[in-house]
Amino acid sequence: METYLSVGCMSGTSLDGLDLVACRFTADKEWKFEILKAVTIFYSHKWVHKLSNAAGLNALEFALLHNEFGKFIGKQVADFCTDLPENPDLVSSHGHTIFHQPQERLTLQIGNGAFIAAYSGLPTACDFRSLDVALKGQGAPLVPIGDELLFGKYEICLNLGGIANVSFREEDQRKAFDICPVNMALNHFIKELGYEYDLDGNLGRTGKVQEELLALLNELEFYQQKGPKSLGREWFEEEFLPLISSFQLAPEDILRTLYEHISDQLSFAVDQYPKGQILITGGGAHNVFLIELFSEKTKHKTIIPSAQIIDFKEAIIFAFLGVLRLREDVNCLKSVTGASRDHSGGVIYRP
Repeated sequence: METYLSVGCMSGTSLDGLDLVACRFTADKEWKFEILKAVTIFYSHKWVHKLSNAAGLNALEFALLHNEFGKFIGKQVADFCTDLPENPDLVSSHGHTIFHQPQERLTLQIGNGAFIAAYSGLPTACDFRSLDVALKGQGAPLVPIGDELLFGKYEICLNLGGIANVSFREEDQRKAFDICPVNMALNHFIKELGYEYDLDGNLGRTGKVQEELLALLNELEFYQQKGPKSLGREWFEEEFLPLISSFQLAPEDILRTLYEHISDQLSFAVDQYPKGQILITGGGAHNVFLIELFSEKTKHKTIIPSAQIIDFKEAIIFAFLGVLRLREDVNCLKSVTGASRDHSGGVIYRP
């Protein structure tokens, strides 16, 4: 039996903040985990602005931000670890995705792992997506290996983050794909009403569904594709937002239509598979209205876990991906991403 203490770092497309979780993983007949500590470091307006606008920087500015964000993560990890019972074996960081264009064999997450290692004083695993894209995969989603080995008792795992993704077993293989924007879209339009997010979906409830817009959203080409497939901010900004903006609707009506669209796409995605239990995590799992709509439409039994699992499941799994990389075990599945082979992705920096 082997044990590892790993710190997972996750920064998602919804730009809520940096999730940090310290987990002890035990390898016996099967993998088990214990959460020792978990916090979210909410981004300042400065960091939200920097991360939101990173794609428009010149090469030098971008490289400097890559280092600066790595330094930021490293310092946050160092503070986070001060009261842990022992020094972690490693830090495992997803980084923050700026570019994701797998059709161009490109994916890029900032937060330089060398700086994380230097400022945390800990071995750091990072850059988990690049090898998969080089192997002609989508580079995403990466959490399904964790769904398989840590949350395998559920038939389906559904993550409602900035972008929704789903993971399941089919013909003795783990399969997964991105579904649609969730918090990335909802948060974008709720800001027009002066809020950071739509608490419990209460503002979305007040609007009216615009049926023509709903139909056009549901007909977008991405939704007709079969997996493996993944989404990035580029698609959201180039395909999704212009369609919505062309209707010039009140923000409440846009939100209500988005709720209908998201719940439609979630149910379309999961209901093609045999009935079972579906574990729902990510920030969207706290959205009462969204969960109500989805639960009404799906045939599956929806399971909402503890708040800690809802909020930190992705960080937990990235902590696990780092452990698998340290062991040189497979941490990315070709059945999920479409890569040419299973592999152990990620780079490790040792301070």
